[in-house]
Amino acid sequence: MRIIRGKYGKRRFDVPHNITARPTTDFAKENIFNVIENIEDIEGEDVLDLFAGTGAISLEFLSRGASSVTSVEMAATQANFIRSVKEKLGDDALRVIRGDVFKFLSSVKRPYDIVFADPPYDHPRFDEIPTLILNSNAVKPGSLVIVEHNAKHDFSALPGFEEHRAYGSVNFSIFRKPTATGNE
Repeated sequence: MRIIRGKYGKRRFDVPHNITARPTTDFAKENIFNVIENIEDIEGEDVLDLFAGTGAISLEFLSRGASSVTSVEMAATQANFIRSVKEKLGDDALRVIRGDVFKFLSSVKRPYDIVFADPPYDHPRFDEIPTLILNSNAVKPGSLVIVEHNAKHDFSALPGFEEHRAYGSVNFSIFRKPTATGNE
């Protein structure tokens, strides 16, 4: 796994063979970050990475100047790997929570500026995830939400939907939490 750009750009980390996560491809990751950086300044933002897997997305946000990144991952192997990379980088702006994303979303008290979610494509509650995020305390009016998914999912009818991007077989739906007046 490699970090593409930013202060940790070009750093590589060997992912343990027993990790079962499906990491976002470098091609898709580079392209979605180009899109994100064109609509939101990452520097200084508080970021939440749900279903963090290997932490590749969390680390990319961290490298590009996010003031804090919270990674939520259920699997112990993946969460421990993210922690080990955090230790190697020596960056306390990364917080790793080993836990269930749905429980986290139901109890989170603070909002984030950017929320990224990459659930397993076969997750039984996949279709609920964008709405759960947008209706949670993890977002505030104006928060940017990105959900990675396969081509089978279409979230364009959901409130706050802004655009869809596809890079190979990897798809992203981008949302903005509406403000009370509907303006950003």
